[in-house]
Amino acid sequence: MTIIDLSSTIYSNMEVYPGDPQVKVKIFHSHQTHSWELREISMGTHTGTHVDAFSHMHSGGQTIDKISLDKFCGKAWVVNLQDIFPKQCGLVFTEEAGIDLLEKIIVAQPPFVAGFITTDLERELLRQEIITYTDLVNLDLLPVDTSFLFYGFPLKIKDGDGSPVRAVAILE
Repeated sequence: MTIIDLSSTIYSNMEVYPGDPQVKVKIFHSHQTHSWELREISMGTHTGTHVDAFSHMHSGGQTIDKISLDKFCGKAWVVNLQDIFPKQCGLVFTEEAGIDLLEKIIVAQPPFVAGFITTDLERELLRQEIITYTDLVNLDLLPVDTSFLFYGFPLKIKDGDGSPVRAVAILE
């Protein structure tokens, strides 16, 4: 079994989407002062590798704490824009996918879509209640033409519009 980390590292002053809160990570307690270490983190819910709730772009959409956990994991497949997408399998795009692929994606009925997707496509996928993941890394390490297991569980944020995740691919 091989585990591929698909998550970016979170650190102070990392790049964020323009207008989003800046990331701050600071030592709150140290071994020297309290005999343990504890960090304080301040950041937006769409920082680094993250998942979007349906409420992120649609008022009244389901929030991250209400979405069933089985939507955040499952069999996945790297797809090229020209491919026929496998049905009911998470789709991972390693090149930018645009709104022109919406119908093709909906027909495939994926539980989630990850990778490089445009904002317009993201908005429509969330409207269709298809989970979206963005800012994944190491996509070049994923196998082509074979499925793998994907896990990207969110923090259980009350009424959350999204959440950072530790996303991984597991290859057998």
